Amino acid sequence: MKNIKYLIQFLFITSLLFGFSSCELEELEDPNGASVELQENPTILDLKTLVAGTEHLLRDEVGFWYEAVGIIGRECYRFTSSDPRYTSDLLGKGEATLDNNTFYTTRTFTGRYRTVRNTNILITAVNNISATTGITEEEKNGFLGFAKTIQAYELLIVSQHQGDCGIRFDVANVDNLGPFLGSEQALQSISGLLDEAVGHLDNAGSEFIFGLAEGFVGFDSPATFKQFNRAIAARVAAYQGDFSKVLNLLGSTFLDETGGQEVGPALFYGSAGTDLTNPLTYVPNDANALLAHPSYVTDLEEGDTRSSKVAERESVYELDDLSSGWDVALYFSQTAGIPIIKNAELILLKAEASTQTGDVGGATAAINAIRTANGLGEYGGGTSTDELINEILKQRRYSLFMEGHRWIDMRRYNKLNELPIDRAGDDVFNSFPRPLTENEPCG
Repeated sequence: MKNIKYLIQFLFITSLLFGFSSCELEELEDPNGASVELQENPTILDLKTLVAGTEHLLRDEVGFWYEAVGIIGRECYRFTSSDPRYTSDLLGKGEATLDNNTFYTTRTFTGRYRTVRNTNILITAVNNISATTGITEEEKNGFLGFAKTIQAYELLIVSQHQGDCGIRFDVANVDNLGPFLGSEQALQSISGLLDEAVGHLDNAGSEFIFGLAEGFVGFDSPATFKQFNRAIAARVAAYQGDFSKVLNLLGSTFLDETGGQEVGPALFYGSAGTDLTNPLTYVPNDANALLAHPSYVTDLEEGDTRSSKVAERESVYELDDLSSGWDVALYFSQTAGIPIIKNAELILLKAEASTQTGDVGGATAAINAIRTANGLGEYGGGTSTDELINEILKQRRYSLFMEGHRWIDMRRYNKLNELPIDRAGDDVFNSFPRPLTENEPCG
């Protein structure tokens, strides 16, 4: 993690420059010292800048996360003549295994910890800000509720990336990092951090003193941002297998069984200047392609409108003994947002939690909310727990396609062996290795 220390400090500075174009480079003679000085003697403008930087970093390197877990989870293929690792390493071709020192492992890991570092700087700065700046306790709570919610979300991604290898939860002091926590303990700590954030949001007044990017429109006040927080907490509780808690949490989210299924906070993108563009936007029929796994189409029910998430290519694309005739067609603009969590997931979490707590009626009602919204008739299958869970996993597969869920869902239900194997000898991995830079191998 040593190299991450300097990388995230550098990214902290670039996030300042991105968030406020009026900052001048010559003022930052010592990039490492600048962040320390800001923590010790911050202004309200500094805190707002840190919020903007955090939102910028939220999007950093996420394309590698969505593509890598999509490939392992057999949602997609990534075909490119320039890098065979997409069709060898990630699919376990022959003797191939996941590398602990390459892009699909390290870039998701370090990208998420950069954001965590930025939020830790923000938290320290808020705690150190002088009352002479005019900041109120409500305004301070707003910053802390934002920072801890985002930090928990990013740590959750790392936790799911690393699986049983666990994560470092306490990284506030980059010179004295906390120990690795196993998966269960990590989820417990993440849940606790989300609860801490809610305590701040409940005492943050009616509005934030800072603005949020367009991806958080509708979730940009303490009360509505709390709905986002509780939605992520419900996801964590499902990963923990605490389904009574899931149901309790959903009551404080933006769940709406009759509402728009795409509603929810999203990562924002832009095409101007140094802004980031959507990393999952590909040219149709191109040789550099993000392809849907063929089973996405063959397993679709007739009339399912989620067929629009893929587009048929002019011809079948073949590479490395793999083939697909379908492009992933989720985003048609480089400025299209990528969902962080959305109403469809909350409805399906309700279906899952209702199933696991014995409420068949509630489960089928939630399933039907998803099915009918996507052009399908009501569910007519069996109502045993296993049958309902299989239907829910199917609906999650299609409603949450390429949003980082399929591989995790199949892993948490011990169904990785049900994912398709396209070549003899291919493997489905259950976690990414701990990065080499951590100097502490997993296991």
